Amino acid sequence: MLEMTEPQTWTLIGVFAAGMLGTITLISSMFARMMQNGFDGVRKEIHSEFASVRTEFRSEFAGVRTEFRSEFANVRTEVKAVHARIDHLDRDVNAIYRHLFGIERT
Repeated sequence: MLEMTEPQTWTLIGVFAAGMLGTITLISSMFARMMQNGFDGVRKEIHSEFASVRTEFRSEFAGVRTEFRSEFANVRTEVKAVHARIDHLDRDVNAIYRHLFGIERT
């Protein structure tokens, strides 16, 4: 069996420690790069999902806005029709009032 001297043992310990430190550094840098790529992927996915939700909300709000405008236009038309009916009713009531009380228009 070969016996190692003390300097050879310390050299072997140093080489082994350097190898372990290099391996740990390599693995940790690869892990950090992998995590960064994963975070970037999640960030891009969330960004695209928020963009699609934003687009969907805008289109829905545009639809609701169009629907409200249409409904308000219908209500406005109906109010105008009721106003016209009230004007006619007022004219008819005035005519009946003048006829009943014998008031002539001057």
